[in-house]
Amino acid sequence: MSALQDKLKGNWNVIKGNLKQKWADLTDDELLYEEGKEDELVGRIQKKTGETKESINEFIEKMKFE
Repeated sequence: MSALQDKLKGNWNVIKGNLKQKWADLTDDELLYEEGKEDELVGRIQKKTGETKESINEFIEKMKFE
């Protein structure tokens, strides 16, 4: 399991809220998370925001969870 997959699986609600704060125009449908389809999720975010996959992954990976 990749670091991104591990982080998404365990902390999805927090990550989803942070993504919506950073990119307010993302919808719940675009942020639909399904285990094993992390690349599709990042692709939807990339399409909506114009960000690179690398910057989206970096944003998620840098999140701290207490």
